[in-house]
Amino acid sequence: MSDVNQANDLLAQIPRGKGPAPVHLWNPDFCGDIDMRIARDGTWYYLGTPIGRKPMVRLFSTILRRDGDQYVLVTPVEKVGIQVDDAPFVAVALTVEGEGETQALTFTTNVEDQVETGLAHPLRVVIDPVSHEPAPYVLVRTNLEALIHRNVFYQLVELAVPRLIDGESWLGVWSRGEFFVLGPEPL
Repeated sequence: MSDVNQANDLLAQIPRGKGPAPVHLWNPDFCGDIDMRIARDGTWYYLGTPIGRKPMVRLFSTILRRDGDQYVLVTPVEKVGIQVDDAPFVAVALTVEGEGETQALTFTTNVEDQVETGLAHPLRVVIDPVSHEPAPYVLVRTNLEALIHRNVFYQLVELAVPRLIDGESWLGVWSRGEFFVLGPEPL
């Protein structure tokens, strides 16, 4: 079956509801990889060409799952592998409600998912060992993260406050009573 036919078959199988499909309940046979890729900037490509229709990207994002190190699009009857350069989503906006320990940080992704940072949706920051640049992420769904866009990370840094942890001062942000460290080492 060609990649185009396979993609059309996948589209026909996607449930038409709001939010992600219950992909955790589906365990169809693996049908191989298709030529679909999500770039680090959140752009979805099919057969090397950007998918320009935002509703189609949103639709595909609802059937995305991560099995170990492999990203797959899954329906009740079919599972195909795709390539993801970094994280499958990008957090492109931040909303802040309140302040201090009770503030709530809500991220909006490039596919219009909204997640409120807390125990269920933690933040983490990875430091590149060569460039020493931070790569911040927020958990969107089970095993699926969003890379926090640089501009949004700058907003987080502006909200950062110091906190003593085990006798050392760390810089981080609060959301729903949880403190998330933004740096690789104490102040």
